[in-house]
Amino acid sequence: MGSKYTKRYSDECKRDETEPVRSSGKTVTEVARELGVSSKSLRGWVKKARAAQDDGSGLGALRAADDRDGELKRQRKLTVEQTKTIGILKKGATAFFAEESDRCAGYAGLSTRRRRTPQSRCSAR
Repeated sequence: MGSKYTKRYSDECKRDETEPVRSSGKTVTEVARELGVSSKSLRGWVKKARAAQDDGSGLGALRAADDRDGELKRQRKLTVEQTKTIGILKKGATAFFAEESDRCAGYAGLSTRRRRTPQSRCSAR
């Protein structure tokens, strides 16, 4: 999860900045310092680019990996929201049934009495 100050880089920018790592033989940290990019970010881009190159898909695989990451992030957020909703519903159900139980406890003595049905009232007149 990035902060609100996280820079966003386009796919072309990522591709251009990973190229010196592959072609120059310099370390990721050295290239990151030269470009003014976080070494952690550059390392991730290089890793995705190498995986895409091994698949033979090129930039399409890098974009697909970003899409999968975005979808995974969205699914995790949805799971958290659903978990919160389920917790709220459980609390509400517990409160409802506790209240219902208390209400029914007051009628416990009535079950032993004989209740009149509407038919018996009519015949009693």
